[in-house]
Amino acid sequence: MNLAALSTPAALVDVARMNRNIARMQQRLDALGVRFRPHVKTTKCEQIVRAQIAAGAQGITVSTLKEAEQFFDKGISDIVYAVGMVAGKLPQAFLLRRRGCDLKIIVDSVQSAESIVAFGREHREAFEVWIELDVDGHRSGIDPEDERLIAVGRTLVDGGMKLGGVLAHAGSSYEYNTREALVRIAEQERASAVRGAERLRAAGLPCPVVSIGSTPTALSAEHLEGVTEVRAGVYVMFDLVMHNVGVCDTSDIALSVLTTVIGHQEEKGWAIVDAGWMAMSRDRGTLRQQHDCGYGLVCTEAGDVLGDYIMSSANQEHGIVARIGAADKSIAERFPIGTRLRILPNHACATGAQHPEYHALSEDGALETWPRFYGW
Repeated sequence: MNLAALSTPAALVDVARMNRNIARMQQRLDALGVRFRPHVKTTKCEQIVRAQIAAGAQGITVSTLKEAEQFFDKGISDIVYAVGMVAGKLPQAFLLRRRGCDLKIIVDSVQSAESIVAFGREHREAFEVWIELDVDGHRSGIDPEDERLIAVGRTLVDGGMKLGGVLAHAGSSYEYNTREALVRIAEQERASAVRGAERLRAAGLPCPVVSIGSTPTALSAEHLEGVTEVRAGVYVMFDLVMHNVGVCDTSDIALSVLTTVIGHQEEKGWAIVDAGWMAMSRDRGTLRQQHDCGYGLVCTEAGDVLGDYIMSSANQEHGIVARIGAADKSIAERFPIGTRLRILPNHACATGAQHPEYHALSEDGALETWPRFYGW
């Protein structure tokens, strides 16, 4: 199959861009002297993860236990499930470990730690558990200075579990757009995670792993003293949010949605395409950034950005392409019915999740179909 024969809408992966992104991140973290454990929730795709591992990644991070199951079935065993564990999911995690998966789980409360201890004792399983730290007030985790950190650690160790380390994610890094701010939040993430590890060790508790990461901080950190590994995910594709943050160019964005012009509203300056929010997702991540791209930035079929044209709004299976600012009353001439365009996504994870497969486009024009994993 070639691009001309591909039905729309379709999720395209520019393989050359993807490989450059993979090499860029791996080379950076190799230079900083840390292990890289990519977060595979962005793509949930075996072929892409194989490329990351071939470049030097060691282990993976997942956001669902279904991802862990799917990738373990494909032979990848070193896995961190980076969502807080609750009692109801322990049987699923237990079965994975009994099958030979080196699955690590995380907690940020004494209650969850006690649940793991109770289940582990009942089933004679010493789970490896990492404690999630809150390094920026963005989401989950324990403040590194909070006494609960030591309490969780003691609960796990006294209960016979393996305390593997600490894990942090500076999600607030997505809110910045200057080099200075990104360097600052990257150092805050590093220093806070290292501080949490030091407090555990000072209390006589083991903490071999210090795991941090987000795409902006991984690409902005000036040093990673005290860190053992970094996790990042969206870097493999990049997207418009990352472009607005300032860590990639539009020419680095490897994921796009191929779509076809199916009609016009000329007086409004609209071209109607067959990719709506079911193809792009409802993610409006650029809305509060300095450049709002609607539901995505419009490119030619070949992938070249077309100036100020965006997908300004979207229904389920219809998208509206328009020019930012003054309406383009000649849009029907510019994009006749049948014109094929590519739309760069706001959020690669969300757009990818709308599609059952990727169509991987090589530089020579060849296409391969790469399935995605689904479910929890």
